[in-house]
Amino acid sequence: MITKEKVLDALKEVIYFPKANNIVALDMVSEITVEGNRVSFSLLFDDPKAKNAEIVEKGCTEALKKHFGTAIEITGIERKAKVARPFERIKYIVAVASGKGGVGKSTIAVNLAVSLSQMGQRVGIFDADIYGPSLPLMFDIVGERPYTEKRNGKDIIIPIEKYGMKVMTIGFFVDPDQALIWRGPMASNALKQLLFDTDWGELDYLVVDLPPGTGDIHLTLVQEVPVTGVAIVSTPQEVALADARKAFSMFNSEKIKVPVLGLIENMSWFTPAELPQNKYYIFGKEGGIRLARESGIPMLGQIPLVQSICESGDTGKPVALAQDNHPVKTAFSQLAENVIRRVESLK
Repeated sequence: MITKEKVLDALKEVIYFPKANNIVALDMVSEITVEGNRVSFSLLFDDPKAKNAEIVEKGCTEALKKHFGTAIEITGIERKAKVARPFERIKYIVAVASGKGGVGKSTIAVNLAVSLSQMGQRVGIFDADIYGPSLPLMFDIVGERPYTEKRNGKDIIIPIEKYGMKVMTIGFFVDPDQALIWRGPMASNALKQLLFDTDWGELDYLVVDLPPGTGDIHLTLVQEVPVTGVAIVSTPQEVALADARKAFSMFNSEKIKVPVLGLIENMSWFTPAELPQNKYYIFGKEGGIRLARESGIPMLGQIPLVQSICESGDTGKPVALAQDNHPVKTAFSQLAENVIRRVESLK
């Protein structure tokens, strides 16, 4: 009896020499149909008209006849263009989330992305905060518009590049002075369109700045996108930590099951510029450390509250771009190193 499994076993003998592997391992075989002894299937190529496509098709016919002899009738082998799977050229997708607003999540996401880029990683950053996009201001690209290219009849968005990173946000397409009055499904569809229709190219890290809370956008992201892990941002204040616990709970739930990379404690202490050695714990001391310990997750980093962070966000030049001896730049560099180490431990 001829089965799909036996057809695939036979086709494993066909090697696609440009990639030095068999066509089954390379996911080049699709749409196999078996009706009695009649077999048809499709072959996926980057260029179906290339000379090697003809060679592979001939190799498939020979391999099937070798295995099944006269018992098989090959009714059709169709060559098709291979459609790239979304995000297949992105190694890691790291989401930055928070249980509540006002804890500096976007500032953390932006400076984490910059720090990863400065370490030689190929980085993109996506603003998933549909209702309150902040990346245009934080990267000093307010008013810029990405252009599109027509590819296979589809409009593909080319992201804006800034500081060596690829940046995409709904803020490029809406009036910054107008509120977006969208129901959940509209926001989720906009999120998917931006993510899936953007040409991210080859990336080591795509950092996703999620909106605060636990809602539709979060569910859409984790259900539609292969998120590697999520970092939770909180201040040491108990009211913020309570919401961070809810975020942990959401990402650990059976419906979502996204690895929590760890906790980032923002505004850990206040250090005035004229007294750089002093630390004032105005939001409480080590609340994030205690939460990380009780939740059994790593503490990824502690970021101090200093005036330069606020100023850099307003001027569109992230503080992680500062000189190497800047204490906050050092804190973000350590955060990026910890994120890399944590992500690679999940392999």
